[in-house]
Amino acid sequence: MALAIAESERVRGTTSPNPPVGCVVLDAHGKAVGFGGTQPPGGPHAEVMALKEAGVRARGGTAVVTLEPCAHHGRTPPCTEALQEAGIKHVIHAVSDPNPRAAGGAARLRAAGITVESGLLADEVSKGPLRAWLHYARTGRPHVTWKYAASLDGRIAAQDGTSRWISSETSRKEVHDLRAKLDAIIVGTNTVRRDDPALTARDADGIPLPHQPLPVVVGHGDLPAGARLEHTALHLRTHDPDEVLTALAGEGVVDVLLEGGPTVAGAFLRAGRVDRVLAYVAPALLGAGPAAVLDAGVSTITDAVRLVVEDVTMSGPDLRISAVPQT
Repeated sequence: MALAIAESERVRGTTSPNPPVGCVVLDAHGKAVGFGGTQPPGGPHAEVMALKEAGVRARGGTAVVTLEPCAHHGRTPPCTEALQEAGIKHVIHAVSDPNPRAAGGAARLRAAGITVESGLLADEVSKGPLRAWLHYARTGRPHVTWKYAASLDGRIAAQDGTSRWISSETSRKEVHDLRAKLDAIIVGTNTVRRDDPALTARDADGIPLPHQPLPVVVGHGDLPAGARLEHTALHLRTHDPDEVLTALAGEGVVDVLLEGGPTVAGAFLRAGRVDRVLAYVAPALLGAGPAAVLDAGVSTITDAVRLVVEDVTMSGPDLRISAVPQT
């Protein structure tokens, strides 16, 4: 299953609105003989890719897959049929499919005499490459990760507005690697005017990575003439997070990174539309300057947006904190 998760992570960012599923096929002796990840929309699913690599060695074997195999005819035939035709005798999946149109694969496989197990490394899959898609399947909304970098005293820029660079080179590389696995990045018009960002995913040499997220700008104002995003970004003239997410869902966007400034962050927090917070905290003190978020709808301590910390990791000299809202 760890290998299947790696396959899922490998194709993340290329499959939306379909899930980035990973699959490993074992032969009858338990040897891994086929690996696969879901292809871009209209292409084969992970199980089909792994079965193709395994060939006749799949007969009598086991399929280990991150998501319950689909049982419906969409752009491609059901994976349950491909598994049966290949002679698979045992299927292990991490999480069940929450999409009513595609669910029921496990029951169909059992009815065909195939042994099915579920739940293996489910937490790792649910918090890993399938996190955003599972949220999208359950809510109909893209999953939003609010990412920011701040000093130890919570400032995202110095008093004079300078902010390059608060976080370390290691952290910035991590963020570019993350961008390359996402569907879209959101900023506000103020960020475009102030920083003129490109919102691209680049390697250490500044070369664009193969997959690029959709740049999205929110706000009523026009973009400055000559801005790098002037002709490349999807400009949504609204301040309503729900309108933004509805428009992005219509574009097939599932996984979103919110990189806007404190005003945009506050709007999404007030609306309850931040699904994960990813904070890079640098060991520096600024004493003054803008905070990471403004007007989050908190007027008293009892209104605080409480989070559950999932992970705390060093990123070079910085502290990387991943947290989700309490439910």
